[in-house]
Amino acid sequence: MTFRITPLPLSSFQSWLALDDAALAERGARRMFAQTPNSAPCRVSLIDAEPGEGLILLNHAHVTATTSPFRATGPIFIRENAVEAAPAVGVLPVLLQIRLLSLRAYGHDWMMTDAEVVEGAAAAAWLDERLADPLVRTIHIHAARRGCYLAAASRPASD
Repeated sequence: MTFRITPLPLSSFQSWLALDDAALAERGARRMFAQTPNSAPCRVSLIDAEPGEGLILLNHAHVTATTSPFRATGPIFIRENAVEAAPAVGVLPVLLQIRLLSLRAYGHDWMMTDAEVVEGAAAAAWLDERLADPLVRTIHIHAARRGCYLAAASRPASD
């Protein structure tokens, strides 16, 4: 068993990237600039913004199933010059490897079946183990310290 990391699609955020600061504020979002290395992980490109790089900070619904008590939204960064990532099967992007992660496994009914906090470098084994369970639909990956959604892991399409 192995996994595929899925970023958020750029197409979902292109309209946000075109907004000026006032329009962003009306929608509860902000234009920001990365301050320090590894402080602003883009959920589309799955790389950290460089210091001084422009970002949009907005709220995103990452569990939208209306029948699940685990419905969830939270803040995410999108780099203004983001290019959608396409990680290869079994590859954990550096953005995930260097962080303490909260991993949350969900079943087909969007109920949480398991969760763990791991150092990013050790996440691949946990993802493989949980995705071997046919009752697991997907695993959401969050930054453990701030709790923000980073990406999803699932079985490769060939499975």
